[in-house]
Amino acid sequence: MTTSLHHEDWFIPSDTPGLELHLRNKRRAGQTVFGAARTVVLMHGATYSSGSLYDTALDGYSFMDFLAHAGFDVYGVDVRGYGGASRLPEMAEPASSHAPLVRTEVAIRDLATAIDHVLRSKQLERVNLIGMSWGGSVSGAYTARHGSKVQRLALIAPQWLSKVPIPLDTGGALDAYRVVTVPAARERWLGAAPAGKRHDLIPAGGFDGWLANTLRDEPDALLRQQQSIRVPNGAVLDIREYWGAGTALYRPEDIAVPVLLVHGEWDVDVPLALAQDYFSHLTGAPGKRWLELGEATHMLMLEKNRQLAFDALAAFMNETSAAPVAADQADLAVTL
Repeated sequence: MTTSLHHEDWFIPSDTPGLELHLRNKRRAGQTVFGAARTVVLMHGATYSSGSLYDTALDGYSFMDFLAHAGFDVYGVDVRGYGGASRLPEMAEPASSHAPLVRTEVAIRDLATAIDHVLRSKQLERVNLIGMSWGGSVSGAYTARHGSKVQRLALIAPQWLSKVPIPLDTGGALDAYRVVTVPAARERWLGAAPAGKRHDLIPAGGFDGWLANTLRDEPDALLRQQQSIRVPNGAVLDIREYWGAGTALYRPEDIAVPVLLVHGEWDVDVPLALAQDYFSHLTGAPGKRWLELGEATHMLMLEKNRQLAFDALAAFMNETSAAPVAADQADLAVTL
C-alpha cells in the first residue's frame, strides 16, 4: 500500500448542547469525489471506539487504511462517551452517582447526526454502513428506520436475542459507567479461542499497538497510566432490558437494503445460534449474505484472519446494485 492517504478528524455538535461527536476520515490523497457507493461509515461497539477497532494498524495498515487505499471515503464515528467524542459530565463524577449512560437510542441519534453531517458535506443521499457488536444494533436500528439513507449494510457479530447470559453483562448493580482495564481484556479475548490456537491469534506486536491506540483517547491521565478506560454502561442496561429479556430493540425485518453478516467461529459474545437466528429475521433485505470466518473471535477485525473479512466487506460495498437477487441466491453462506 503505497498510495498516500488524507487523514482528518472532525468534531461535530451532537443534539445535546456542549457534547461533540468525533468523526475520523480517511481517503486517498487528492481524491475528493466518491459518490454514495464509495462512502462508508463505521460504527463501534459497546466498549472500544472506532479508532480502537477500525484504525489500529496491524502489519502496517488498519481497516480504515485498507478501505481508503481501496478507493473508499471512510468515516469512523465515535458517539458521546467514546473515543475522541466528548465525555458526558456525569463521567467525571463517581460512577454510582448516576444511571447507566449512553443507551442505544442515544447512540442511534448520534449516528444519525454523524451520517447527516457526511451526507451534507459530501452532497450525498446515501452511505454504506458497517457496525460491529453493539454498533451492529445501532446500525441495524438506524437502517430499519432510515433505510433511504443507507446504500448497503454490513454487520459484524451484531447483538440479538439471547436465552443464555451475555458476557458483556457480568451481573450486579449497573453504574453510570465502568472502568475497563484494557490489558485484562487480552485474557478474555484470547480465552474465546482453543488453548492451542491462542499463541498466534493476534499478530505479533498487534496487542501492544491496539492497547496504545485504545488508551490514547482516554482523557483521564491517571486512568491512562493504569492502562484503563471509562466506558458508558447504557449498552449493558439495554442487554438486560432487551436482548437478554426476550425483547428486540428493533425489527431486523424492517431492514430493506442488502446486508452482509460477518461472524467468527469462536465468538462467545454472539454465539453461532444467536447469529443464525438474527440472520433468519432479515426477511426484508433484498439479498443477504453470511461470512463465517474460521479461527476468529468476536474481535476478528484485529486478528490473524482479518484480511478475509476486510476483502469480503470491501467487495460487498463495491457492489453498486441494490436490486433484489434471484430467490435461489438470496441467502449465501461462506465459511473461510
